[in-house]
Amino acid sequence: MKEIVFYILAAAILVGGLLAVTSRRIFRAAVYLLFSLIGIAGLYFYLNYEFIGAVQIVVYVGGIIVLMLFSIFLTQGSGEDMKKPLLGRVIFSALAAIFGCGLVMSFINGHEFTYSAKPALDPSAENIGFQMLNTAQYGYILPFEVVSMLLLASMIACIVIAIKIKVPAHAILPDNPRYHDDIDLPKELVLEENEVVA
Repeated sequence: MKEIVFYILAAAILVGGLLAVTSRRIFRAAVYLLFSLIGIAGLYFYLNYEFIGAVQIVVYVGGIIVLMLFSIFLTQGSGEDMKKPLLGRVIFSALAAIFGCGLVMSFINGHEFTYSAKPALDPSAENIGFQMLNTAQYGYILPFEVVSMLLLASMIACIVIAIKIKVPAHAILPDNPRYHDDIDLPKELVLEENEVVA
C-alpha cells in the first residue's frame, strides 16, 4: 500500500511539473505547478516529516504560488496563449533536463549508502530547527540562508511580470503595423492611442 501511495505522489509531481513547463497559458502553468508542489508536500508527509511538509505548503504553496497568481491577474494577457517557444530553445531545454537528470543519477549511483547502528533522529520541529540553524560541521545554516533568497527572487519576478510599460503617444504609429508587432502593448492602450491620433 505504501508503494502505491509513493508512485501516485511521484506521478503527480512529474505530471504537474511537465504540464507546468509545456502549457502555453500562464495561469494554467501556475495551477499545474501548484499541484506539483502539493505532491512534494505529500511526499514529505509520506516520509513522516510533517514539519517539512507543512513548511512546503506554507512557503511554496501559500507564498510563492499566491504571489505568482496575483502577478498573473495583474497582467493584461493572463488569459491569452503565450508565444510558441522556438525549436532551438525547446531542444536546449530538453537536453539540459536530460543532462541534469543523468548527473543526479550518476551521483546517486556513485555514492555508497551505508547503514548506521545509531537510532534515527526524531524528525520533530525542534530537532529540524536546531539542525538547520546549526553552524557546526553538519549544520545547514548556509543552505538555509541561500534557499531563503528564493522568496526574494520570487517577489522580484512577480514585480517584473506585473509591471506595465508606458509608451508615449508619439512612439506609436498606427499607419505602420510593424511597430505593433515589435512592441507588445495592451489592447486598451493601442485603442486609446489610435483614438488620440485620429
